[in-house]
Amino acid sequence: MVTGLLRAAADRREGTARLTGAVAAARSRVEAAENELSRLHTTHADAGRRRVQAGAEADSLALAAQDAAGAAERARARHEQDAEAAAGARAAAREAEAAAQELLRAHDAQRARAETLRAALRQPDGSAAVLDGHADAVLGAVVDLVDVEPGWERAVTAAMGPFAEALAVRSHGAAVSVFESLRADGVGRVHLLVAAGAPDRSGPAPALPDRPGVRPAAAVLRDGEGAGPGDDDARRGAAAVRALLAATVLTEDAATAARIVADRPELTAVTRGGDVFTGSSAWGGAAEAAGTLETRAAAEAAEAERAELGAALDRARAASGAAAAARDAARRAAEKTAGLLRAAERTADRAASELSRVRAVLDSAEAETRRYDEQVAAAREHLAREQERLREAAERLGAAEEHGEEDTETVQLEAAARRDELHRTATTARTAETEARLALRSLEEQARALGNRAASQERAAAVERRAREEAERRARRRRIQARNAEAVLAGAEQLLELVAASAAVAAAERDRAEAVRAGLDAELTDLRAANDRLAARLAGLTDSVHRDELARTQQRARIQALEDRSLEELGLTPDALVEHYGPHLLIPDPDLDPGAGSDRAPGAPQDDAPAAAEDGQDALFGVASGDPAEAAGGAPYVRAQQEARLRRAEKELASLGRVNPLALEEFAALEERHRFLAEQLEDLKRSRQDLRSIIRDVDEHVERVFAEAYADTAREFEGVFATLFPGGEGRLRLTDPTDMLSTGIDVEARPAGKKIKRLSLLSGGERSLTAIALLVAIFKARPSPFYVMDEVEAALDDRNLGRLLSIFRQLQETSQLIIITHQKRTMEIADALYGVAMRGDGVTTVIGQRLAELR
Repeated sequence: MVTGLLRAAADRREGTARLTGAVAAARSRVEAAENELSRLHTTHADAGRRRVQAGAEADSLALAAQDAAGAAERARARHEQDAEAAAGARAAAREAEAAAQELLRAHDAQRARAETLRAALRQPDGSAAVLDGHADAVLGAVVDLVDVEPGWERAVTAAMGPFAEALAVRSHGAAVSVFESLRADGVGRVHLLVAAGAPDRSGPAPALPDRPGVRPAAAVLRDGEGAGPGDDDARRGAAAVRALLAATVLTEDAATAARIVADRPELTAVTRGGDVFTGSSAWGGAAEAAGTLETRAAAEAAEAERAELGAALDRARAASGAAAAARDAARRAAEKTAGLLRAAERTADRAASELSRVRAVLDSAEAETRRYDEQVAAAREHLAREQERLREAAERLGAAEEHGEEDTETVQLEAAARRDELHRTATTARTAETEARLALRSLEEQARALGNRAASQERAAAVERRAREEAERRARRRRIQARNAEAVLAGAEQLLELVAASAAVAAAERDRAEAVRAGLDAELTDLRAANDRLAARLAGLTDSVHRDELARTQQRARIQALEDRSLEELGLTPDALVEHYGPHLLIPDPDLDPGAGSDRAPGAPQDDAPAAAEDGQDALFGVASGDPAEAAGGAPYVRAQQEARLRRAEKELASLGRVNPLALEEFAALEERHRFLAEQLEDLKRSRQDLRSIIRDVDEHVERVFAEAYADTAREFEGVFATLFPGGEGRLRLTDPTDMLSTGIDVEARPAGKKIKRLSLLSGGERSLTAIALLVAIFKARPSPFYVMDEVEAALDDRNLGRLLSIFRQLQETSQLIIITHQKRTMEIADALYGVAMRGDGVTTVIGQRLAELR
């Protein structure tokens, strides 16, 4: 307004036309600014809608990503639990399998021991023949009629003497029959115990000394398995054994036994260890091989232990099977949870990726909204400026038309006052607008933060609800699994009982099957023997047939060769040869003119007779063609004569020499052969050069390796020799240093105080130590994982042994030593000791001990 008044005077001079044009231009700019502002409002609204949609999608995806992450964590925890359970199940299965294998080995060992002991119980004399041929008269082995109290087997065996391995018979007549049968068959001798001669058990027992530690031998006996309550003969056999031991007492030591027989010479005293004392003799000493009673007791103990091990093995196998089933179930569960974990992780990754994408879209929408806010604000300011300009232009135009010739000075003063007032009003309005915009932006940010916080709280509450529901489901699942486990346990116990019953039935079936198998094996052996005989006969017949076939084939080949030769050399077929030169024709007289053979004999064929060349061949071989009845001057065919004529003719033909019609072809072949051989010779020369080059390379490599090994060994030998011979000197020397491939090695050894260096002049112990020094030097120069030595220090004294042990300690740092030794000091430096000993039952045992556990 003020500016318009100031300019009114000038504008009046410029004319109203120019002001009118300015007003029109200002209106056009205002309209354009309004259109631009409208467009920006529309675009800003679209960007706001996209931002809201992206925010809602981001909130939804954030909740989904949080759910997926929670599911992945739960799946990971479940998988870890299942993996731990699977590992525990695998360990339990391995332990159960190891226990079953250990029981199986122990069971097999006890079975083998029982079988060995039972085999040792077989009678080595004629007892087996007696048991087979006199089953009615023989009650059985004496050891089967009585059982001995454990611990007294050796004493009772010694007291019974040869009758410990005897047989029991019913009567003396049965004994006579047995002896006559053995003598007739010549199968050996046997000791017999006659049951009929035994006194009745109800009779008075002999008076025995009443001393502490002294027991009657019959007191440790009881009826065996062969003496049942209804078998009188068997019980009388057991009574015969007691009668045999009626005058025998058992003691703990030899001193007591000696005192007893000194006081009562009619008695026999036997110690627990098997020493026997009588009134006039005694025998004993170191324990011999186990007797029959001991062997039977050991066999019964082994069978009992085998039965216990068999039951334990069945239980262990059942436990191993259950553990294997649990292991497989745990493995399947772990694999299933692993699959669920991978699926949950993939879902979580997809949700996180989608959330990142939507958040990027949201950030882009927010940035676009802010940019449009700035553009709208700028457009509003531009519109305000253009509107202000339009108003000024309109006021100028109105003032120019209204005031006309007013006083210019008055107008200028009023305009200045008006301008100042408007400027203050505009400044206040812009300040208020800026503060309002800032307050609006702050309120929008607070509203957005509150919305995000509320959404986050809602998501956390949803996650907590789902976690509580999952915990309840897991608890219900555990209760169901516990009930299932109780049911499985009850079923397993019932199954175990059924398995035990089935095992007993299977054992009986196995025994029957073994009996059937034994019969089938015997039958199979007979059938195999018959089959072998038939196979041998068939092989002979086959060989005979093959020989005949081969002879026929060779004969046919010879005939075919002769036929081919006749066709190639004579041009005659076999039929023509037989017809005109067969043995049925007379042989012409060799003294006749050879040319006469060219004339046909009377009656010779005219149409199909051989040609002139054949006539010449007839004359050459001295054979006339034609009918034998019409041939004149001939002789009958005699093979020997004709063979002699053939040899003479061949000799005469050979004396004439040969003309080779194939010389050119043979020359070409030989020339080709010569060229081939020349090429092969050149190839051989090149190969020889290559081989020589390879040999040089190998020689260089061997020489280098040998030189390095020799240098290292020589260096180590000097140090080892100085250790074994303090103050001495030893070294290795090459016999021909110029030729490392064929040189020898001299060992120079000079112990302390000696001037000699040759090994042959050293003592035996010094030579042994020198050899050990060389061996250890090689060990140290080229170490190996372990070394085995067999009593290398057996001949060394304590001083040299100590030096050698110091070398062993050095070798222990890099290698493992396995030494067979009897030296105590060598054993003291060892980490572990293993000893092999022979037990009383003839079975070796290995005893091991780690010395670190005792130090």
